[in-house]
Amino acid sequence: MRHSVALPGPVHSEACRHLLRDDEQEDICFALWHPSRGVEREAALIDRLVLPQNGDRILEGNASFLPPFFERALRLARMRSSGLALMHSHLGPGWQDMSEPDLAAEGGNAAAVKAATGLPLVGLTLGTNGAWSARFWTKVAPRKYRRDWCESVRVVGDWLEVTRPPRDFRALDAQERTIAAWSPAVQAQVSALRVGIVGAGSVGACVGEALARMGVEWIRILDYDKVTTANLDRTMHSYPRDVGRSKAEVLARALRKSSTSDSPDIKALKWSVGEEEGFRRALDCDVLFSCVDRPWSRSVLNFTALAHLIPVIDGGIAIERRLRSDGILRADWRAHTVTPTRKCMECLGQYDPGDVQTDREGLFDDPGYIRNLPQDHPARRNENVFPFAASVAAFESLQLVALIVPTPGRRNPGAQIYRFIPANLDRDLGGCKPSCYPHTLVAQGDHSGLTVTGPDPVAVKHRR
Repeated sequence: MRHSVALPGPVHSEACRHLLRDDEQEDICFALWHPSRGVEREAALIDRLVLPQNGDRILEGNASFLPPFFERALRLARMRSSGLALMHSHLGPGWQDMSEPDLAAEGGNAAAVKAATGLPLVGLTLGTNGAWSARFWTKVAPRKYRRDWCESVRVVGDWLEVTRPPRDFRALDAQERTIAAWSPAVQAQVSALRVGIVGAGSVGACVGEALARMGVEWIRILDYDKVTTANLDRTMHSYPRDVGRSKAEVLARALRKSSTSDSPDIKALKWSVGEEEGFRRALDCDVLFSCVDRPWSRSVLNFTALAHLIPVIDGGIAIERRLRSDGILRADWRAHTVTPTRKCMECLGQYDPGDVQTDREGLFDDPGYIRNLPQDHPARRNENVFPFAASVAAFESLQLVALIVPTPGRRNPGAQIYRFIPANLDRDLGGCKPSCYPHTLVAQGDHSGLTVTGPDPVAVKHRR
């Protein structure tokens, strides 16, 4: 099991204000966290800080906490059924190692934290440039704890900032033009991202192609469906010989050929994101692309973006024909990124919460049920054209670039809506409504109290 830590942007900013002092003095505090367990990765989601009061710590170059501060933080963690993290700052940039006092402070209290909370102590160190390093203290035997370094620490706000342990990065000739656009350091970050694509249809296939060409090494494709003849007019890499084969496997095979990485790790997962296995696989990712059009899948991904701090890049197409003549009356498509500091899919109107249970019961795959829906219901709309799908995929890919690549001012593009008629690009920079329920779940992870997964009869039927 790999480990990671994630912080909402506002919590990261609060920690920086406290820990990064102007007097070149290290500082210390505690934080509460909730688990987010995938299949291959367990993440600690930092929920809130526990800041020191007068007399709680000693600041003499190194920072140390006094027993009453530790006991107060531990009581709060027990009261809120959360884990406990110890945060402190170092006077250097980037990923930080640990000093002997650091090891004593964390390792010496790991047993007390595990006994009180049932969860491992998590240690975090903040560098002067705002970069974090982190480790889990894992119980391996009675009274024996092992330090397990995290593979990454992710700050999720208007942008995604990821700090990783130093690793060798070799610039490849096949990525020369990409690296020239944004530097080897940025390319190292891009290539190390763990990206999931939910839906391997027309949009998902184009998104996957962009990721593979950009050099993203680790890609997981989540789709239980099979290629049909009706998919061939708009789904990249699907051919008549692929009819009846898994969409995810067909796309994974193609992306391994398209990848500019010398060690691509691209796998197909034949699950619905609404199934427990598919959902847990999605939690292994740093970023998720939502290339689906069903309300249940979108609601699960919306929950994942907020409760589990995994940014979700979503998009969609709406096309309306002219009823009494040839041509198109309206064609709009959109792309947006959901994070704790951006507008969620429910508030954007990307799905109707009232349709989620209907979708869970498989009724949107029942032709008799579909025939009784209003003509303008989203479940009855199946229009698509390859250029429109490719444009949505391009917009979603640009949302990823805006999320992770430094640019002057780091402007948030917001939700982008392109109206084919009359060729206008609109932006929605607003936030969620005050009554937005999904935003009350930020960083709650597996402690959210919600069960968003369940059996998917349609997915089971396709796998058979």
